Amino acid sequence: MLTADPVASCMVAARVETAGLDPWRLGGEMWGCDVRGLRGPGRLEALCFAGPNLIPLRGKRSALRAFADRALRRRRMCSSMVGPAEQVLGLWAELEAEWGPAREVRADQPLMSISTAPLVAPDPGVRQVRPDELDRYLPAAVRMFIEEVGIDPRIGDGGAGYRARVAELIAAGRAFARFEGGDVVFKAEIGAMSGSVGQIQGVWVHPDRRGHGLGATGTAAVVRRLVSGMGRTASLYVNGYNAPARAVYDRIGFAQVGQYATVLF
Repeated sequence: MLTADPVASCMVAARVETAGLDPWRLGGEMWGCDVRGLRGPGRLEALCFAGPNLIPLRGKRSALRAFADRALRRRRMCSSMVGPAEQVLGLWAELEAEWGPAREVRADQPLMSISTAPLVAPDPGVRQVRPDELDRYLPAAVRMFIEEVGIDPRIGDGGAGYRARVAELIAAGRAFARFEGGDVVFKAEIGAMSGSVGQIQGVWVHPDRRGHGLGATGTAAVVRRLVSGMGRTASLYVNGYNAPARAVYDRIGFAQVGQYATVLF
């Protein structure tokens, strides 16, 4: 089921390929629903990951009801629901009465991918961030998070958890930036990476440098790294209302391959 749509399933496939299905190693549970035949074993027809995010990947209405029933057996643990729009919005319809209201529902998020060289020349100044550059990189990551999600990731634990996550991405060679005068003027990360797909996240340009093409050339550099350097399809999802970002991704050569939705709590 994960390989049937590798772009849409990247976030979950990356976890499963690394950790298997053991909940302790996976950081969550994998839920499934099957069709029971009159003879023989059932056939898996629906899949949902329940961890820091709730990610329903596939399932008809009856399966989404079953996933909702299981989710409601305990208090809400996830910070968001994200994934294919039909599944996310269908599951949210089952959960909203108990879990609502949501802080925000983003129902229109085109899922895009590219598996060839970018059409925009990559910025040669964009490179992998080194572990010793964490303190220089982190302020840009925090600003991006606040702009994108609407909350400060340092709330609650003073930023220790978010700092650890960013440090993990840097150590894995999956954080990229252009530095000018010691400051980050462009950044992006490969947030999830399966054996065939890498999902780009956290694309951000310093406010003083917006409108100068850094978003296009910087993202193209990350695409080139994924496609040519890592042999993977590059993917991302973007808010439908973000016309400037969508125009940039179109210029790079991304094509829409699906539709995502996100429910933020």
